[in-house]
Amino acid sequence: MSTETVTIEKLGGEGDGIAYGPQGPVFVPFTVPGDQVAIARVKNRGTVMSIATASPDRQEPACRHFGPDGENGACGGCSLQHVRDAAYRDWKRALVVDALKAKGLTPEVAPLVAAHPGERRRLSFAARKTEKELLLGFNQAESHQIVSLGECPVATPGIAGRLDVIRRIGRAVSQNADPFKLTVTETLSGLDIAADGVKALEDKARRAAIETVLGERGIARVTVNGEVLVEPQRPELDFGGVTVTPPPGGFTQATREAEEVMAGLVIEAVGKAKKVIDLFAGSGTFALRLARKARVHAVEGEAAALAALDQAARRAQGLKPVTVEKRDLFRRPMMASELKAYDAIVFDPPRAGAEAQVKEMLRSGVKTVVAVSCNPLTLARDLALLADAGYTIRTVTPIDQFLWTPHVEAVAVLEKQEKKK
Repeated sequence: MSTETVTIEKLGGEGDGIAYGPQGPVFVPFTVPGDQVAIARVKNRGTVMSIATASPDRQEPACRHFGPDGENGACGGCSLQHVRDAAYRDWKRALVVDALKAKGLTPEVAPLVAAHPGERRRLSFAARKTEKELLLGFNQAESHQIVSLGECPVATPGIAGRLDVIRRIGRAVSQNADPFKLTVTETLSGLDIAADGVKALEDKARRAAIETVLGERGIARVTVNGEVLVEPQRPELDFGGVTVTPPPGGFTQATREAEEVMAGLVIEAVGKAKKVIDLFAGSGTFALRLARKARVHAVEGEAAALAALDQAARRAQGLKPVTVEKRDLFRRPMMASELKAYDAIVFDPPRAGAEAQVKEMLRSGVKTVVAVSCNPLTLARDLALLADAGYTIRTVTPIDQFLWTPHVEAVAVLEKQEKKK
């Protein structure tokens, strides 16, 4: 280990400050471009010892758990609370711009749709039972040590204000000191709490856990390892006026605000299309909204999510026909011959992107394609394939729903160029 003073020149892709010197770049967490800092250096990693000159883009963190001096340790839930809003938003938009440029793409990239404190309706906490309490929070960066939270400014008030309730329920379903995951979603009917990785409950412990849940107000459902322990009220989400009950621990957009923006962009891009296929459809975030104006075929590999979508569509009034298909689109993508039946394609894959599926899309010639992505790198790869096949990238809109983290969403709209006669 060595000590030295460095000047931070840029933020890296994970939010660490980067300084450059004779030995190459050094990555320094919790710094901002323009900071001059004394660091303890081990290989290419630096730890801030003191700040000699603070950047004008530095600000006070919003949470007492943030940073190396955070209460109970440095919470790993956020990495960028110390960066002023304007600089943070410019950096996050640049993650998308730079990923596209690396693939030779220079489309119009809209300003970042910003996230704000108090919007996260879904959080996956790390948890572990001790003799006196339940540790509930996020792991320290590059560590399995849980930073137990007393507050969380990114969470909705319905979650942040009920951390003690969530702790009591988590403690009731945990039978030993092994760490586990506790996913909490705020739904229209109350908190939906999913505990995963815990030991199966014996009868006495199950009864006690159920009594604990029923003794709390505002709890919609508690599940343990995917099985319903108790459901005082059916958890419900609103997808454009259609009520959906998500599967236990199922994927849901992290904020309602970002979901509404993404859905609006998708609907606008699809326009007057009469037949739309929604790939990686989940529980119907886009499919159910699109069905207000078009016939929709929703394709999803997870059976529980697809069942939630199907049930919601059957209960809803005023929708065009919605058909569903369970299919692993990584192993068996929709073929070009199947896609040709549709006027527009919407796809929202996991972080790995949808390379195999995109190769079938570009062969289909479907005029409108809308890509929704949580990974700028795989989005750029997939868009480059479509661009090489004659699709024009009309717009790309970056969207922040994971405030103060390196994660950024994007919606890209593409149209197939008509061949000149």
